[in-house]
This record gives sequence, C-alpha cells and structure tokens, in this order.
Amino acid sequence: MKVLNKHTDYAVRALIALGMKPGSRISAKTLSEEQGIPYQFLRRILQELIRNGLVSSKEGAGGGVALARDPDEIRVRDVIEIFQGSVQVSECMFRKQLCSNRANCVLRHEIMRIERMVNDEFAKVTVGKLIADLKRVEEARAGVQVQE
Repeated sequence: MKVLNKHTDYAVRALIALGMKPGSRISAKTLSEEQGIPYQFLRRILQELIRNGLVSSKEGAGGGVALARDPDEIRVRDVIEIFQGSVQVSECMFRKQLCSNRANCVLRHEIMRIERMVNDEFAKVTVGKLIADLKRVEEARAGVQVQE
C-alpha cells in the first residue's frame, strides 16, 4: 500500500528545495537537476503547485519558480490532497460497486478512524518543519565530517 505517490513525493521535494533558498527564484531545469526529478514531470508538478497557490512563477531574466507562501503554512496534507485526494486506506468497493456490507461493517469504522489520524498527522507536518529537519541533519553531518 502506498500512502504517497510519486507526484506527491516530487512535489514535496521541490517545495523543500525552494524553501531552502528563500527569496530567490530557481529555474525548473536547475530544480530538476538538483532534485533528480525528470524535467517534464517536474514542470507538470510545478504547474499544479502554481495553480494551487503554493508556488509562483516569473518568466524572463531573473525568472524561475519560488514559494508563494511561507513554508510553515504549507502542510504536507495540502500537497497530498492536490495530487491524490485525501488519504484513503480502503475504498469500500468491489469491482466499482459499493460493498453490500458497508453500512454494518465494523472494520470500515476503524479504517475511517485510522484515515482521520493519518490525515491529522500529515496536517501537522509543514514544509517549514521538513526544511528545519533537513538543516539539522545537514548540520549534524557537517559536524561529524569536521571531527574526522
């Protein structure tokens, strides 16, 4: 079972990379190369992020893409919902037909509880938090390298 698809994963990676360079614009080509995301795939992702107001774009000299909002305001849950809808553990469907046991299914109630928990947890994680976590990891790695 996959909770995050490739679109969402790449979108979060792109948002983190943009957030690591506040106040500057990055070309989609540079972002693609730095993050190892196929260029055409990244362009489609960026278009969706622009359409949803998370990224801004400017053409021409000094152009590129940048975060349109504060990274602490961009929740991972928002990104998931843009690219794949809300997190669902089960569709309660069989061959595109609603399950006949759906109304009385005790498992369905537990699944719905778990889905709410997962969505609530993803709502707590922001791009800003992920950037701070990444900076801590990089600082710790740099500290280990200096000691060697």
